This record gives sequence, C-alpha cells and structure tokens, in this order.
Amino acid sequence: METSSIDTAQARLLATDLGERPREVFRHLVDAFLASGEPVGSRTLSQRLPHSLSPASIRNVMADLETMGLLYAPHTSAGRVPTEKGLRLFVDGLLEIGDLSPDERGAIEARIASTGRGVEDVLTQATMMLSGLSRCAGLVVAPKQDSALKHVEFVAVAPGRALVVIVSEDGQVENRLIDTPTGLPVSALSEASNYLNARLRGRTLDSARSEIMAELEARRAELDGLTAKIVAEGLATLAEPSGSTRAVEEKVLIVRGAAHLLDRLEVQTDLERVRTLFDDIERKNDLIRLLELAAKGDGVRIFIGSENRLFSLSGSSIIAAPYANAQGSVVGVIGVLGPTRLNYARIIPMVDHTAKVIGRLLA
Repeated sequence: METSSIDTAQARLLATDLGERPREVFRHLVDAFLASGEPVGSRTLSQRLPHSLSPASIRNVMADLETMGLLYAPHTSAGRVPTEKGLRLFVDGLLEIGDLSPDERGAIEARIASTGRGVEDVLTQATMMLSGLSRCAGLVVAPKQDSALKHVEFVAVAPGRALVVIVSEDGQVENRLIDTPTGLPVSALSEASNYLNARLRGRTLDSARSEIMAELEARRAELDGLTAKIVAEGLATLAEPSGSTRAVEEKVLIVRGAAHLLDRLEVQTDLERVRTLFDDIERKNDLIRLLELAAKGDGVRIFIGSENRLFSLSGSSIIAAPYANAQGSVVGVIGVLGPTRLNYARIIPMVDHTAKVIGRLLA
C-alpha cells in the first residue's frame, strides 16, 4: 500500500491542480469508501457521478489517480480504495464539512453540562459522549489536578542535603532533594516543616505558593534567616520538574469507548489492526505527545495513519481539537480515535464544538 504523505498545503494545491473530472471521480470514490469500507469500482461510481461517464472512462481516470499515489487496489479486487496520501488530499482539499444542527449542539452541551461536577467528571463525560456519537474511541488529555497537601517534612540526609517529603490528601507521596546551608541545625528543618504545614495543609501548592513567598519577602514570617531560606528552597524545588518526562507525567489521559473499535470487524486483518491499535493506546506517553501537537494549532487537527510513527502499523486516525481555560490558555486536547475510514465530515465539527463547549464551561 502507498504510504507517502503530503502536508495540508500540498494537499490543497494538488486538489486544485486535479482536473474537474479526476477531482469528481476521486471525491465520489472516497465518499463511497468512507460510507461502506469496501473497494469502490467503476460501475458504482458511474451510478454516483452527477454527469454521465462510462465505466471504461472512469477506469481510465482511476488508473491515473493510482499512478499519482492517491488510490490502490487491495488484493485482486477490481475496486480501488484511497491511500493515506489520498485521504490527506481528500480531508484537506476536497472534504465538505457540514455544521451541526441546533439540536445536535444543544444535545452536546446538555450531555457535558458541569452542574455539580468537577473538571475531570466533565471531561470524562465529554469523552464518553464523543465515543458514543462517533462509534470510535473518545480521548482527552488534561492537566493533572494538583492534590491538596496533608503533610510536608524536611529530613536531613547528609551534610548540606535534605529530603523534602510531601504527602497529599489522596495518599500520594513525593520526595525531593534540596541543598541546605552548611552547619544548618536540625531545629531549622523542624521549624520550616511546621511553618509550611500550617500554611499548606488542605491546600494545593499552586494556591499557596505565591502567598507564602510574599510573606517571606515582606519578612512578616517569624522565621530566622536560615529557616526562611530552607522554606524558599523547598517551595522552589517543589515547583520544578522532577525529570525529562515530567511534562508528560503531569498530563492525564482519559480514553473511553475503545470497545467500539471492535465493532464491525469483517476480516482477520481488521482484528490484527485493532489489536495493534490497543497496544498503541497502552503507550500512554506517546499518545499524549501526539495529542499535544494538536494543542499547538488553532482548531481541529487531523492525524492520518502512518503520517505519525505511533500509528505506522495500526493505520488509525485521530481528529482532535484543543480547549482553553478561563484565561484563554490552551490546557488540554479532546478528540476521537478510530480507523482511517472515519466519517470526517461529521466528526470534525462534533469535536470542534465539544472543545469549545469545554472551554466555555472552564471559563
């Protein structure tokens, strides 16, 4: 199968360069393939095309499109299906994207209304809703919610080194090493622990950090210089990434409806493809990194098959859109994952509207 890819600009240029007849034949062929999943033959196209073309003429056009790498013939079938390059051309250059009806918009908004629910519940509901409407897997990447803290303690471990032990109310424990002044008395570590516990217990680090730092800078805290330095060092260390993968680890991946990918499996190769896709989903960090690419764009982003290394074997597509917080900053991505034979015209506006609804709810 042809797997060479083209970018959006190339796809639009190629779609423009195609003559009217090849463009119409190609568009109707891809439409028929996305609807049925079956190779499309010249007789089927002759019935779909608005103008009269003989099957022989259509076969000649299809042969030209195959030479261009836009179509291929699976096995010995007389019909043709689009390559990934062809799908990219179709999605970026020829796809006519409709709009959601007012009823569909209202239904989406009602399903993910945030009344009485936390952010993660809203995102989970939105993911389940997209999965149900698309009959594919719904997924979302969201920032990990900081847990309220239960206890903080500084423990001397070596000359000039101390361990900061942080226990959150949900039971998570994290340790960080910090540098300490030479000759620091143990009492200073205890005083720093007591000071932070009095101000952090029951709160998240982000919500309390600026207040504590302002208090230290204004010298309103009843701490000696060394203890104040330990408190500031501890806060700074807790705010830093703990490793090269920290950015990914600070994201939550929610996947719902993966079982839909098992629907309508017709041949053994489909089953093998879906098994491979399940393996791809298990590679959480790779999937998060892929979705983060959508966060860098404006609007809906589409990843098709082997254009991305993650899906080089499973031949899958993702339609994803970023959503923003109350400050207008992009904080996450929501989308749909399924085979390359997706109903792009329907799912693209669905994902786009869902992302905008989430943004409004967060605001």
